[in-house]
Amino acid sequence: MTAPRVTPQEAWDTFIAGNERFVGGTSNHPNQNVERRSELVNQQSPDVALFGCSDSRLAAEIIFDCGLGDMFIARNMGHVVAESITASMEYAVQHLGAALIVVLAHDSCGAVAAAIDQTTRTPGDVTPAVRNTLAPIQPAVQALWHRDHHESPYVVTEEIDANTVGRLHLQSTVNELLRNSPTISAAVDRGEVAVVGCQYRLLEGRAVPYTAVGRLSIETSDLIG
Repeated sequence: MTAPRVTPQEAWDTFIAGNERFVGGTSNHPNQNVERRSELVNQQSPDVALFGCSDSRLAAEIIFDCGLGDMFIARNMGHVVAESITASMEYAVQHLGAALIVVLAHDSCGAVAAAIDQTTRTPGDVTPAVRNTLAPIQPAVQALWHRDHHESPYVVTEEIDANTVGRLHLQSTVNELLRNSPTISAAVDRGEVAVVGCQYRLLEGRAVPYTAVGRLSIETSDLIG
């Protein structure tokens, strides 16, 4: 196993500082030149692994103001844990020495909206592949719906907050990743790796942490506001 080069706290501080620069309009655009390309021809050593939603508005290197070789990234619709995702995050930790895994959700998520729709009385038509991908998001929909509604199992779209559903699903994603990977869990237990779940605010450009596991000092916001 490749040992991390930095602590989880150091990785987080650098990572979130890049987002602050982006929010403030002072991005440095580091590690994006010819020299950096040459450095990375035969090796990579990212300190951060990111698993996020595939949404086109979440260009990770831009919103976290980093460059080539700085993050090991895997994305899919609705940041739903699959074997390939678990394997990618394990590879980043075990072979590349990443000290931080960030799970990145975002507000106004189309996958969350679709999962809500699939939980209504008259869901729209989707392909089998999309239906299967949305299924892991639906427990978060049901959990929030049944917190305040007991009269029917069918969700009324106008009466549920999609961004809160997204945050509950974010927490579930972090938990499932750790549950599925003894490799990552053991690295977290040793203090070598931390996992942080963030929801990205599209208008503001800010990644807000809502859940964190590992040895790092971080202030998280409430999942249900």
